[in-house]
This record gives sequence, structure tokens and C-alpha cells, in this order.
Amino acid sequence: MIITIDGPVATGKSSIAKKLAESIGFIYFDTGAMYRALTYGIMKHNIDLNDAQALEKFLKGFQLEIKVIRRERQYFIEGENISDIIRGEGVTNGVSKVSAVKAVREKLVALQRELSEGVNAVFEGRDMGTEVFPDAYLKVFLTGRDQVRAKRRYLELTSKFPEESKNLTLEKCLEEITKRDLYDSTREHSPLRQAKDAFVIDTSDLTIDEIVFKILEYKDTIKVKR
Repeated sequence: MIITIDGPVATGKSSIAKKLAESIGFIYFDTGAMYRALTYGIMKHNIDLNDAQALEKFLKGFQLEIKVIRRERQYFIEGENISDIIRGEGVTNGVSKVSAVKAVREKLVALQRELSEGVNAVFEGRDMGTEVFPDAYLKVFLTGRDQVRAKRRYLELTSKFPEESKNLTLEKCLEEITKRDLYDSTREHSPLRQAKDAFVIDTSDLTIDEIVFKILEYKDTIKVKR
């Protein structure tokens, strides 16, 4: 069984998907981390996204390792643990542009579908319910007020990366979130959008536990109908 959780940045997708997966014994996949890992690899090797040949060669050799260490998922490429660095401002500023490239999406969509074979899993991302798993058992789309999302993003970055984000302001976070929403929702390949059969939850004023409970109710409702 596949459950998809999609939505724009800072709606709580990762925390909610992880908590949901733990509560029902499913495997959790953070597909955003996969795109971030690939973005980091492209930046590390100075790959020009407009150089189709160089990009193709890089994607062909790209390998991502996902390990569970102390109950936390850790991401490795070329033997390097990149779990923290991919959450920093540098990768964050580049991931939308990299994610919009058709060849990149094809590479990671193939990987995500491969990972889904024969397992019960929660996949979190931006196009899980629309492009990657259109036949998923349950689809959820998370939303949130821009100001709330900007505050969440600001607190996350200043807490995890105090030195890197010392000049960051709440206003800049809001500006970046607005810009990224527009970019993600209007890109040519696999834009951010709500699946027609997705359940929509505004996370602005709800706790993670409250949201997970709602999703479990939706899951049970579908089970009854079927």
C-alpha cells in the first residue's frame, strides 16, 4: 500500500509523513531529500544543467545510499554523509531549479517507483500523488498560510544552521517561499499541484499529531468504502 503526501515547502510534510509511517508500521521516504542529494552532487561536481551530455553522464553514475542510523535516515553519496548539508541554504536555493530538469525527474521517479515495489510506504514530496504514484491508495495534499510557513522555515534554518543563516530574516524567508511556490507550480515537468482525489489539510493551526489522526481517519474511510 502506498500513501502519498504532497504540498509546498514548510507545510510540515516530512515530520507528518515520518510520524504517520511510524504509527502504522510503514516505510517512510523523503523524496525531497533525494532531490536535495542529487542537487548537492551536481553542485559538488560543478555540472552545468545546460550541458546535456555532462548531466546525462552524472545521472547515469549517480548512486544514493539511504541508511537508518539511530532510527534516523541518513543520506550518502560517494561515501559522504550529506544528511545535514543538503538542508542548508546553498542546496535549498538550488534544488528547485535542478528538480525542474526533465532528465533529473526521470532518474528519481524511476528510483522512487523501484523503492515502492512490494512494500507498504509513505512517500512525501511534491508530485507523488499526481505523477509518481497516480494510483496510490491514499493521497494527501498539505497547505498552510504563507506567514506561518515562512516562520517555520526561518526557525528551522536559524536553529540548524545558525552561522549560515545569521543574516536571514523572516521577510526574506517569506519572499523565498513565495518565489519557490510560483516556480514549483509553474514548471514544465511535474509541477506542484493537488491531485483531484487528494484529501487537503491546512496545517497552519494543527499539531503534527492532529494531522496524523486526520490522515488515519481518511485511510479508514477509504477502507470502508472499498
